[in-house]
Amino acid sequence: MARVKARVKTSSLGVKIFLYVFMALMAVFILGPLFWLGIHAFVTNWTYPNLYPDGWTLHWWTRVFDDSALETAIRNSLIISPIVVVVSMLICLPAAYAAGRMNYPGRKIFLIGMFAANSFPKIGLFASIATLYYALNLIGTFVGVVIIQLLGTIIYMTWIPAAAFAAVPRNLEEAARDAGASKFRVFRTITLRLAMPGILVAVVMSFLASFDEAQGSYLVGAPQIFTMPTEMYSLVQNYPIQVAAVFSLLLAFPSVLLITLARKHIIGGQLAEGFQIK
Repeated sequence: MARVKARVKTSSLGVKIFLYVFMALMAVFILGPLFWLGIHAFVTNWTYPNLYPDGWTLHWWTRVFDDSALETAIRNSLIISPIVVVVSMLICLPAAYAAGRMNYPGRKIFLIGMFAANSFPKIGLFASIATLYYALNLIGTFVGVVIIQLLGTIIYMTWIPAAAFAAVPRNLEEAARDAGASKFRVFRTITLRLAMPGILVAVVMSFLASFDEAQGSYLVGAPQIFTMPTEMYSLVQNYPIQVAAVFSLLLAFPSVLLITLARKHIIGGQLAEGFQIK
């Protein structure tokens, strides 16, 4: 018995050590790049083998906002991404409600087909769309970039709200109808209200998918329309590393902020539940 207990304690200690090492490695891989960017965004110069930066400055931040190309890219991203999210909501939320509340023929095939379409590399799809864009004169246009980014949000704005709508108890809606509430009032005060956490997660994920989309936006938007991710191609080649660090932090800030604000619903399972077909 003593030997068994000793083995259990040893095994438990080994598991704890493994978890601590794993967490430390994850922290290095996740926080390490952010730390590196944060340091280089404020240094005058820092090159190997110097252990310390040559100095500290805010010059690179002013340079980013004084550069007309970079300022335009920031403005385009902050304008295009909210538009993409709103259009995605208008198109996908009715489909999500139907998928979550109605059991029509081909429902699961529709959802699985939508998910399968997003499991392949998109560059081939973007190249095919580009040929269509040439025929429709959408290359290098604001509308063309909105449409190409919209494709990446459909999966989030359909699957996650569909699961949220499906999770709303029907007996609550029936009780409200029996009490004399209209269909619209039942939907507004019960169905939509209970499904709102899932819709919020879908909005956050759709915004991030749009804000970070680079391949399609570059293929159909350049050289007239540049967003922050597509401008990174030029930054890496033509700007000092400190400018790229500042721009990368600006690009990462909306993602960190939105995920932090929505962390309760994401950690609470809304995101995972959104990819379950019932």
